[in-house]
Amino acid sequence: MDDCELALSTDLYELTMAAAYFDNHEEAYGTFELFVRSYPKDRSYLIAAGLQQVIDYLKKLRFEEKQIDFLKSHPNFKDVSSSFFKYLARFKFKGDLWGMPEGTVFFTNEPIIRVTAPIIEAQVIETYLLSVINFETLIATKASRVVQSARGRGVVEFGGRRAHGPQSALLAARASYIGGCIGTSNVLAGYKYGIPTYGTVAHSFIMTYDSEREAFERFRKTFPTTPAYLLDTYDTLEAAKTVVSLGVKPSLVRLDSGDRYTLSRKVRQILDEAGLKDTKIFVSGDLNEFVLDKLTARKPPIDFFGVGTDLVTSRDDPALPGIYKLVSLTRNGTTTFRAKTSTGKQTIPGAKQVRRFYRHGKIRMDLITLEDEQPAPRGKPLLTQIMKRGQVVAGMPSLDRIQRKARTELSSLPIKYRALHGTAKPPIRLSPRLVELTNSLWERKR
Repeated sequence: MDDCELALSTDLYELTMAAAYFDNHEEAYGTFELFVRSYPKDRSYLIAAGLQQVIDYLKKLRFEEKQIDFLKSHPNFKDVSSSFFKYLARFKFKGDLWGMPEGTVFFTNEPIIRVTAPIIEAQVIETYLLSVINFETLIATKASRVVQSARGRGVVEFGGRRAHGPQSALLAARASYIGGCIGTSNVLAGYKYGIPTYGTVAHSFIMTYDSEREAFERFRKTFPTTPAYLLDTYDTLEAAKTVVSLGVKPSLVRLDSGDRYTLSRKVRQILDEAGLKDTKIFVSGDLNEFVLDKLTARKPPIDFFGVGTDLVTSRDDPALPGIYKLVSLTRNGTTTFRAKTSTGKQTIPGAKQVRRFYRHGKIRMDLITLEDEQPAPRGKPLLTQIMKRGQVVAGMPSLDRIQRKARTELSSLPIKYRALHGTAKPPIRLSPRLVELTNSLWERKR
């Protein structure tokens, strides 16, 4: 997406609210928090991802003249004051942003993003923040499960062609890397984010020539040093024998169909008997964490997996129910707390901090407190300030560092939260002060 399109990458009601705030001279500061109300199916943890995209968005968010003209022509804005459009022409995010660093393991109902800004600014950014954080967090979490099921074998994200559009493919590659993948097939992700890229050939290349031997030789002509061969266009084992007969030392061979356990064992035997013990076996084709868990439990001679559709779409549960809610309002120097109290959708008021406690290196409990509380013992605060008055005040780690953080965080997660089936109750508590405040607002609204 071009930077000039960011301003209109929102829902219409964000801008109608902004106009109503402006024309009513609303100057309050709002604090909003982004959190996940419930887990996707069979999850008991989430991995925070997407914060870098949020920062880039907030730094670049501007309304161009032609976009303002478009809004002026929209029937919903026919009665809006001209002063509002002049305001949009000079719009810039000037608020504060707090967030959990990318790669952080977190649980439901914990704030992972907190925004305090003039109410219009805090409102307008809602759609973009939810879109990015929901998607990247969903895919990073899915990737971590796939990587866990690979049991130490490398996993490459292979799903660009099945993603829900090119931008989703790019962000899915980034999120998958955070979740533990060793690389991606997406060349733009390699260019833009420095993620290692992987690829061999498609079946169409093999089918272009009159025989597999000819196809293999043509490919070797262009890539003589480390050729990689796709074996399952016709007969996998015969293709493996053809590779051996070429008298080359391929870097890897790929299997994309069939009984991967049996075929990998037989292909491994063919390669080893020919002295090609260093040639790796790469397996792809309709894989996910459940398939990999069953396959790798049998200890097949597979070195790498390429996982596509199920990873980049989180096909078993493809939507993360993250929400962005107003938790407090400051008007004329006075702060009041806000909470939604409708049945099944109650929210917890007040700007909050999440403090993590460990036992023997494992996460024991997360305590959610009001931001100004100093409970004893204090625990490790998970939210850090990223922007202050519209300016970035914290350095952003490299993607490799984020990946290492996610790996460390996952190692601190008790095993019951990493199970592939079922959902464990999140290890969270509210501080007594927050419980009292929440109950007072919920009861008041009844």
